[in-house]
Amino acid sequence: MATRSARSPAAKQPAGRRSAGAPSGRHRFPEAAARQSRELVIITGLSGSGKGTVLKALEDLGYYSVDNLPLDLIDKFAELTGAVPNIHRAAIVVDIREGAALDRFPAVYKRIRRKIPTRLIFLESDDATLIRRFSETRRPHPLGADQSVAESIANERARLEPIRRLADPIINTSKFNVHELRETIHRSFRGQHHAPDILIQVTSFGFKYGVPNDSDLVFDVRFLPNPNYIPAFKNLSGKNPVVARFIRSFPQTAEFIDRISELLIYLLPHYIEEGKSYLTISFGCTGGRHRSVMIANEIRKRLAAAGYRVKETHRDVAR
Repeated sequence: MATRSARSPAAKQPAGRRSAGAPSGRHRFPEAAARQSRELVIITGLSGSGKGTVLKALEDLGYYSVDNLPLDLIDKFAELTGAVPNIHRAAIVVDIREGAALDRFPAVYKRIRRKIPTRLIFLESDDATLIRRFSETRRPHPLGADQSVAESIANERARLEPIRRLADPIINTSKFNVHELRETIHRSFRGQHHAPDILIQVTSFGFKYGVPNDSDLVFDVRFLPNPNYIPAFKNLSGKNPVVARFIRSFPQTAEFIDRISELLIYLLPHYIEEGKSYLTISFGCTGGRHRSVMIANEIRKRLAAAGYRVKETHRDVAR
């Protein structure tokens, strides 16, 4: 998940310089420290993507939490965050339930960011996952029962797209269960006194079915020889030891795995330093069944051996 910690204006000054009359960090006034600790987290995204779980996770961490706060009250709520003794960090959910007023959210958000350090989290999931979740809970989509759930999801995506473009992080929760999503939020927001952490999603896919929307890094492995043209391998996948051995037999395979692993292990501490706590790395081949599956599996092993939390998924392996 990608989050960026707020930096105080003083942090941008050259070392050794301080504005006239400004107190040192050691003797900072209590009210100044309180202002620096203020934070507002706005949770939004698609219905069924886990906004309630994220709000509850932040509440567990001490955030004052409000679900479905009316848009016209967000400005006032932001002013109260830090001004009221027991509210320094707050989290709210704003979503499609706002109706037509939601169209004004981008302007409201930009205005709030000038008042208080604010993070905008956007949650989404694949259509199939959302449809399954609505089916399991037997709850109607907030856009109503006059259209199918699939149509409601498509309309909701379109309505939320301007807000999605403002968000950081954007989290696809399709592969998360409730416990994994809650743990990811806990690790990302529990404070600077904890060691920085990142959850890495390594996934394979087929270019013929499109690049995964939530990809942060995409690597094309179609330069490797294709096992699909060998009849004995056609109906197997890159998970099969025989297929994996065939792909690994080419020198460019080993060199690619080594180089990409080294690159990622170099990059990850820098991503963490910049506040990123969720990263999706996608490997694509033609159909997403052989080469990308094997490479994703190998990269997952390398990153796990380096001490990172890694999840492995294969979007198109069963197609």
